Amino acid sequence: MSQAELQCQAPGQFSLAGELSFESVPGLLDAGEQLFLAGGEVRLDLSQLERSDSAGLALLVNWLRQARDRQCRLSFQQVPEQLLRLARVSGADQLLLSR
Repeated sequence: MSQAELQCQAPGQFSLAGELSFESVPGLLDAGEQLFLAGGEVRLDLSQLERSDSAGLALLVNWLRQARDRQCRLSFQQVPEQLLRLARVSGADQLLLSR
């Protein structure tokens, strides 16, 4: 199993790679703090995600909440179809796409 990794590509631009799962998400909760340090607009590229379960979706929704609380704008780039299908089940797909 591949762990998930959050990397800064440039100021305000990050990428998330690997698997978002019940095992990997706890380690990313604190790592997500770096997303909002500079404030403003944050773009998160999801094209390198291999798969996600409901814990991964919950993490992304949590990051959206954190962004709102810090008056930042978080947008997800290249959301994998597997993650969108998972989000549609709970009606969260618009949260991933509308940012």
